[in-house]
Amino acid sequence: MPSPENFSQIFERLKAILSGYQDTAVLTTDNAENYLLNAGYSAQYKKELFLGGVQIKKNYVSYHLMPVYMYPDLLEGVSPQLKKRMQGKSCFNFKKVDEPLFLELEQLTQRGMDRLRAENLL
Repeated sequence: MPSPENFSQIFERLKAILSGYQDTAVLTTDNAENYLLNAGYSAQYKKELFLGGVQIKKNYVSYHLMPVYMYPDLLEGVSPQLKKRMQGKSCFNFKKVDEPLFLELEQLTQRGMDRLRAENLL
């Protein structure tokens, strides 16, 4: 069974990835189990867009990254190990610290943010 202490470590590491974009995004939630960012208001979609988040769940820690849902081509070249962590189209689940996958997720997040900026959504 995964350890809740371990989940806090995972949460903090994944939060560190997203918090690097907090200055260009809208922070909507920041507590011990949830960290959520919006991309701000989009005239195209007439609402604030969910950007991403980190959440501690019962059996894993989730990392949500909406740019991969909006632009599936961002997943081209992603390792099979990271794809194995995917649930749905934009969520990655972790039960243990996995630094190589966290580094890959950091790069994927950067590519997603770059795409949102290029599309004037961030």
